[in-house]
Amino acid sequence: MPEPSQSKKNPNSRLRAVMGHEFFAPHQWKRRIVLWSGAVLVALAAILFAKASTWSYDLFLRIVAHGVWIPLILTPLAFGLLSWVTEGRLRAARGSGIPQAIATLHVEDEGFRARMLALPIAASKMVLTLIALAVGASIGREGPTVHVGAGLFYSLGRRFGFTDAKAVSRFILAGGACGIAAAFNTPLAGVIFAIEELAGTFEHRFSGLLLTAVFAGGVVSLGVMGNYSYFGEVQTTLPLGHAWLAVLLCGVICGLAGGLFARLILLARRGPLALVARLRSRNPVLFATGCGLALAAIGVLSHGSVYGTGYDQARAFVQEAAQTPGEGFGIAKLLANVVSYWAGIPGGIFSPALAVGAGLGHNIAHFLPHAPAAAVVLLGMSAYLSGVTGAPLTSAVIAMELTDNQAMVIPIMAACLLARAAASIFSPTPVYKDFAERLVRDFEQQQAACNAAQQSDSDTGTDGEPCAPGPVTRGSEP
Repeated sequence: MPEPSQSKKNPNSRLRAVMGHEFFAPHQWKRRIVLWSGAVLVALAAILFAKASTWSYDLFLRIVAHGVWIPLILTPLAFGLLSWVTEGRLRAARGSGIPQAIATLHVEDEGFRARMLALPIAASKMVLTLIALAVGASIGREGPTVHVGAGLFYSLGRRFGFTDAKAVSRFILAGGACGIAAAFNTPLAGVIFAIEELAGTFEHRFSGLLLTAVFAGGVVSLGVMGNYSYFGEVQTTLPLGHAWLAVLLCGVICGLAGGLFARLILLARRGPLALVARLRSRNPVLFATGCGLALAAIGVLSHGSVYGTGYDQARAFVQEAAQTPGEGFGIAKLLANVVSYWAGIPGGIFSPALAVGAGLGHNIAHFLPHAPAAAVVLLGMSAYLSGVTGAPLTSAVIAMELTDNQAMVIPIMAACLLARAAASIFSPTPVYKDFAERLVRDFEQQQAACNAAQQSDSDTGTDGEPCAPGPVTRGSEP
């Protein structure tokens, strides 16, 4: 029999063993508290950003009410000003923001991460995106929200001592996931987006961080905004039979259109698009002004339907409203998105892409009288987004969560997969990944040049100043 003294010690030993588990470690609880706090901050920032974006675009509509010609003056001037402001230190605030977040996951250099994700960059991203919406830019707020979320998590993690490169990567990933979830009120899509698009892989150590961040941010969003669907509840199905031709048509047509859009904004180094890239590189301010004028011209010709995020137009299509933007909306909105992105101003492509897809789906529905129009619009929306982003799973989940529709899960996923395959004809590499690779490549080239300069100074016996890679070059601007 065991000694009495040993029996008394056993409970204490078990208690110490339990308390010594990693779950109770102070470091782990510190990380959890920072993570939860960051999720709350990102959710609040996303809600504030969404409200401010609506207010900014409403301001533009009030301005246009005084004359449809006003954007022909206002928009070009504002685009040129935004391009000028984002020269130099605020260069990282340009574009969507998602490529910057992806690039910082693959480059563990602290200087590079600070230039991409510092709080001044996050703050300027929000402010400048709001200004762009206030002058009618055809942009979205979701990409910038991902950038802001990654920046807030990055800064908060470093502020509380999480400086290890791997730990910082996990904070950036969680911040990006929380950002996309809060922007659309789509928690599942936030997790899928982080795995499929940001990280490009699944690791079990990431999963807990992602789920915790999205859960905490989702609770805050639910408490403030209520339980809502972005486009409202859409009760539609796609019956088996001839109606499934919509899956094929939407997958191929919208996928090709999405791939073409990606090819246009990537501005290849060769061919006709290389000329556009050179023009932007030589005089970015003047080029952005020209893009603003082109957008205003498209806006006048389309009776003002192409300005802003396209949320109202997409909702009208998917809800089969009595009044919709018209048959040419999809193509006009695509062109508006291209010139807005070419300008290099801050702003994303998620919401505008959904609007283009809805417009194209509406066109396709005319040729499919046996298929419910709302179902075809939903297929077009998700397929075009898949073609643009190269992320079929994320696109399918977002489309389902935005419309609170699970009945369309199989046709939507099929259309998204077809769209990704069709889009690869024009854009083999997903657009966000391509932009991120350019940022990484430019950083590595600049770092190599710095190292070569330092080596040269060392060989000649001169004391050169510390060399750090500078901002990204114009050719790689996302």
